[in-house]
Amino acid sequence: MTSTAAELLGVLWGRASTAPASASRLRVLLILEHHEGIDLRTLADSLASTPPSTSRLCDRLQAIGFVDRVVSPSDRPEVRLRLSDRGRDFLDDLRARRQRELRAALDGMPAAKRAALPEGLEAFCDTASDRIHHEAASEARSA
Repeated sequence: MTSTAAELLGVLWGRASTAPASASRLRVLLILEHHEGIDLRTLADSLASTPPSTSRLCDRLQAIGFVDRVVSPSDRPEVRLRLSDRGRDFLDDLRARRQRELRAALDGMPAAKRAALPEGLEAFCDTASDRIHHEAASEARSA
């Protein structure tokens, strides 16, 4: 059931085009949204990529105005990455379009089942988030 739901959600969200951001570019934008001022090496680690590949990806995002590079005030050679206002607007618009697609599907559900969905999704989100944070903390301790 969960894989079917995830696949259907992917199809619904796919209707809200992510152009000009590919899946890998979108992933960078989402990381930057949650980790404002991240350095390139940490971003590359988060993507399980190399700094040169991540730098090229950020170059393309900067070229379309979605990412700003800022020199670190404490360490001049280090560059920090930030989501630009245009990048934030893009994510807001993408979420709004995805929400419209999801809302259209939810509106077709029986009212009682639709009413039960938020509680189940909240429990899922809490559990998944705890698992992700626990794994990240374990990885940080072992590094």
